[in-house]
Amino acid sequence: MKQIFEIKDKKIIDEILVKAEYGTLALCKENKPYSLPVNFVQLDEYIYFHGSLKGRKVEILKDNPFVSFSVVKSYSMIQSYFSSNEGLACPATHFFKSVMIEGEVFFVNDYDEKVKVLEALMQKLQSEGRYKPLEDKAYEKTINATNVFKLIPAEIRAKFKFGQHLNEERFDMIIKHLEQRGDEIDQKTVEMMKSFRKI
Repeated sequence: MKQIFEIKDKKIIDEILVKAEYGTLALCKENKPYSLPVNFVQLDEYIYFHGSLKGRKVEILKDNPFVSFSVVKSYSMIQSYFSSNEGLACPATHFFKSVMIEGEVFFVNDYDEKVKVLEALMQKLQSEGRYKPLEDKAYEKTINATNVFKLIPAEIRAKFKFGQHLNEERFDMIIKHLEQRGDEIDQKTVEMMKSFRKI
């Protein structure tokens, strides 16, 4: 990873993890990779997700608990002609924020911890409430029939790509094109470009 794209500020990284609705979990068994999207929540520096008591994910994690987990916040596609007049395809790119985590997954067996995690997940994905708290006895059977997984990070890396490596001419050219296109995501991308240009 180019150092200019790397983000080490924990506060900035945590903001991505708090807001992202899902991430991609990458597993491997007997040299065969398997990846899947999962809803997740970050609690006490750990990443939690849930699922059924049986299935491919469970079997792989029992055999090999070491995983890679990634979260991406997509911003604007940058057409090649946004930063070059040479007619080449090479400058085409995509701006984004991403967080990559490597670590080990453990099965959560403690009922109270499972309740805490599932409540936090609900608060994240349904912040308006309008549901019985997970401490309610009505959930006991369901919670006992649910696996909760705890990812303990060994390494966390973040990459934010917003044209930090570009010279002033190409940088300004992209901003001009994004402002002309004027989509909501383009406006947010311009804000990010200017923000990270100062770092």
